[in-house]
Amino acid sequence: MIPRENIKLILAACAVLCTGILVMAVLVVAQDVAAPLLLSVVLGIVFAPTADRIERLGLPRWISVTLLLLTLIAAFSTLAYLAEPYFWQLVDALPAIKWELRALLHDYQGILRDVDQVNDEMTQALTGENGAGNETEADTEAGGRSIPTLTDALFLAPQIAVQALIFLGGLFFFLLTRDNVYRFIARRVGNRRATDVILQRFCSAEETVARYFLTISIINAALGAALAAGLTLIGMPGAVVWGVVAALLNFILYLGPMAVVAGLLLAGVLVFDGALSFAPAALFVALNMTEAQFVTPGLVGRNVSINPFLVFASLCVWMWMWGPLGGVVAIPITVIVVKLFDVLDEEPLPEDAADLTRELPRQSGR
Repeated sequence: MIPRENIKLILAACAVLCTGILVMAVLVVAQDVAAPLLLSVVLGIVFAPTADRIERLGLPRWISVTLLLLTLIAAFSTLAYLAEPYFWQLVDALPAIKWELRALLHDYQGILRDVDQVNDEMTQALTGENGAGNETEADTEAGGRSIPTLTDALFLAPQIAVQALIFLGGLFFFLLTRDNVYRFIARRVGNRRATDVILQRFCSAEETVARYFLTISIINAALGAALAAGLTLIGMPGAVVWGVVAALLNFILYLGPMAVVAGLLLAGVLVFDGALSFAPAALFVALNMTEAQFVTPGLVGRNVSINPFLVFASLCVWMWMWGPLGGVVAIPITVIVVKLFDVLDEEPLPEDAADLTRELPRQSGR
């Protein structure tokens, strides 16, 4: 006969599994609303300590949150304004890039034709068949998607505007009322005597995660600046834009650097000749390996250490659900969840909460 405690644990595990599947299904179906809302919560946790420091100046909470939100909007607008000329240069260069890619593909198809022809000749020589069979058409048109037009952008504009409003509204109200959100969760997790303890642990996790992402942001900014300087020295056009793109995509582990390498390799083939065409991609690979192997582990490895398989699995799941946006929120959510579970074991519970000591491991799934 199964003990009653084991039955409770099995039922709790089944409830957690079913809840997780249900939450994933809801996130997939409600992507247009859930994606910007969850992104606002993630950024709200990252910028919460900054909002608290502004509030310590004596300003009301809503004023400090509004100032922080306006600062973020101004920073993003400035970045978009500085990148706008380079964007139009890229648009003007798209026909040249298209023809260059077509030439590369044509050369690659020619190599494949030669290999197929040699294979057919060897088959005919071994089997004794003549070459009067039916020929397969070698030239296939690569019908990729066309470049979005201005009409497509106009149709997408209302949806993007609504998602931007959801994001800004979610970020504002989360920063404004996050204490109430934490208190609500704490009351549901533990009893009344443990509410203050759990709230303290939420705040500690919030501070740790914010410090972690501040460090990562500084590292990525330094990586982008170093890449821009190196590309400028070798004469690469748009070096500043490549630096900004590398700094932003480096937040997406594994996939972001791979995209930067592919882009720099293509740009190097278009701009330079010979071995120098591989220099931009090689420069970024060297900088990224230095950052990943020495800088990041030395600065943030002691505070937050995540299993690489967990990071990769999180990227796969979130990108399967939400595409590129899932790759943006995957790592922050993983770090927040892992750090919250770590914090739950860092500080001892008060002595007068003996009954909670028996309850918390069951509720936390341990």
